[in-house]
Amino acid sequence: MNKKILIVEDESLVAYDLKLILTRAGYKVCGIADSVPEALEIIDEQKPEMVLLDIFLKGSLNGIDLAKVLTSKNIAFVYLSANFQESILERAKATQPYGFLVKPFREKELLITLDVAFYRHQNSIESKLRQEQALEQVFKNIVAEPINWKQKLLKIAMSIQPHVPFDYLTVTMKNGAGFPDNAISFLRTGFDEYQVIGPDELVNITKTNKKQLNQMQDDSPRITKADFYNAANFVKIWPQFPVKKLIAQVFNMQSFLGLPLLSSGGDVIHFSFYSRKTDCYTHDHLILLDRLYRSLLTTVEEIIPFDVPEPSLTRVDKLGQNQLSEKSKAAGFKDIIGKSHQMLTVLDHIGIVAPLDTSVLVLGESGTGKEQIAKSIHYLSPRKNKPLVVVNCASMPATLIESELFGHEKGAFTGAVEKRTGKFELADGGTIFLDEIGEMPAELQVKLLRVLQEQEIERIGGRGPVKINVRIVAATNRNLEKEVEEGRFRLDLYYRLFVFPIIIPPLRERKDDIPVLANHFLARYAQKIGKAVTGISANVMAQLLEYHWPGNVRELEHFIERSILLTDGPVIKDAYLPKLQGKKENPVYAGIATDRLKTIDEHARDHILDVLKRCNGKISGKDGAASKLGLPPSTLHSKMQKLGIKKWE
Repeated sequence: MNKKILIVEDESLVAYDLKLILTRAGYKVCGIADSVPEALEIIDEQKPEMVLLDIFLKGSLNGIDLAKVLTSKNIAFVYLSANFQESILERAKATQPYGFLVKPFREKELLITLDVAFYRHQNSIESKLRQEQALEQVFKNIVAEPINWKQKLLKIAMSIQPHVPFDYLTVTMKNGAGFPDNAISFLRTGFDEYQVIGPDELVNITKTNKKQLNQMQDDSPRITKADFYNAANFVKIWPQFPVKKLIAQVFNMQSFLGLPLLSSGGDVIHFSFYSRKTDCYTHDHLILLDRLYRSLLTTVEEIIPFDVPEPSLTRVDKLGQNQLSEKSKAAGFKDIIGKSHQMLTVLDHIGIVAPLDTSVLVLGESGTGKEQIAKSIHYLSPRKNKPLVVVNCASMPATLIESELFGHEKGAFTGAVEKRTGKFELADGGTIFLDEIGEMPAELQVKLLRVLQEQEIERIGGRGPVKINVRIVAATNRNLEKEVEEGRFRLDLYYRLFVFPIIIPPLRERKDDIPVLANHFLARYAQKIGKAVTGISANVMAQLLEYHWPGNVRELEHFIERSILLTDGPVIKDAYLPKLQGKKENPVYAGIATDRLKTIDEHARDHILDVLKRCNGKISGKDGAASKLGLPPSTLHSKMQKLGIKKWE
């Protein structure tokens, strides 16, 4: 094995215990560090393949700071921490670790997590390389197409979209000059639909004039390196960049990423990506753009006619829109309705992962359309002409699910009067969609892990393994991280499935999709029922936009169908929506004190939680909760487990 691992841990006893475990397992521990500066020195010298990383370290920098550096160097890392502060855990999660171990953990758990982390990292490297190679080839193909330069530039933007998402993109040219004659922008209006915005259009939309835009651009400092700004950090740079502020306010943009390309002739070609998401851009986007820098610059230099007068913007916009609107009707996305930036991001992610064989985990509340996502992944993949087998893990009895999935031989058990082919064999060459995978019994999770690792199954009563070629798409509305914490879902299976998660936002978080979905269902069910209902009144639509939609898209669909049945005229004028009550204190008990005394364990639990809060969740070390309580860290861990303290509120 001899894979090199660096341990970054400020407790020496824990660090050396880890070293013994890893050495016995065949890993090479290339160093132990207790601070970020020391870790960086070892990283530069030893170049580890994996870092085991505690969150709290000696010095002013912590493990989350080091994680950002590791990401930029493409080094995998696994957090190991006794921290229970939710805000810290959220910050750690945002760095996209390849695993997370909460102290204390078992040796087996550590080794499984490392195995999965190496697997995920290797897959991500290969996936990124394939993406980069594919993009470079796409750029070359676009250059050769017999279309004008603005259409080519739009196609380049569209090819970048799944990898560096944007809702608005501006490209400026000729030494970074301003908008009047040397800029073009693309506003995303649908999955493959963009509005082309030239100087005159921008003036009209922003209600300014060319002179004002010129002055704003002149007042802005030149950006010389790629960088990004999310949410509040984006707002902070507005005083320096008035044009960016104008675009952000007019188009409701929340994040920005700038990419300056310096041509061989000294010209600056500047790509400005804007997104409506508050936390859209990461260091991963900068890394990808840095790797694509040369091919993107070469492509743009070839297609932009620096000294040729601009063709008609109106004509280019019309041609581009007609061509792209046809693409938006592609079969793979025909049943996914939505134009919000959240759903466009989901479609972009499907476009990235569908051509690969990577396992996909679809996460979302009940009724958000997880099965439609799975179908799109299948129909946009090379497996589209092979079977797509759908399995609802929640609907099958635990006693039958193994037979359903893996099949059985005749006589394998009482009632097995004939051989049965399981779902995995039926899906051979194609895709199997495991819906509600969070409901799968623990003993079946082990067998599913084997399928993922070995691509083979074993029938009940069978004499040996059967090789299969199946892609797995799984879905759940459960919080799998919590299921793992509470021992109901295997950690190793979670990380095998979590290679490429697709998160579907609930309908209440994407209000822009409600009118589109409502009108789609209106047309479908009016035709199906045979009633001439053609519209929804403004009053009803306002109520639809205000409603919380706990049942998501499925509830909206049922509402529209019911409304058509109850409507007499051509327009739905009444909204029969339930009035959901918020969580309120039960009036029977309001203001009434209870005489029940807390137990000793309850008092101890409250006291430990209070100390953890005061110590920001830190357990060990000088300022940790164990020291404050006068206990060894191992004793505090045991007490926390006994009292059921997993994280403090």
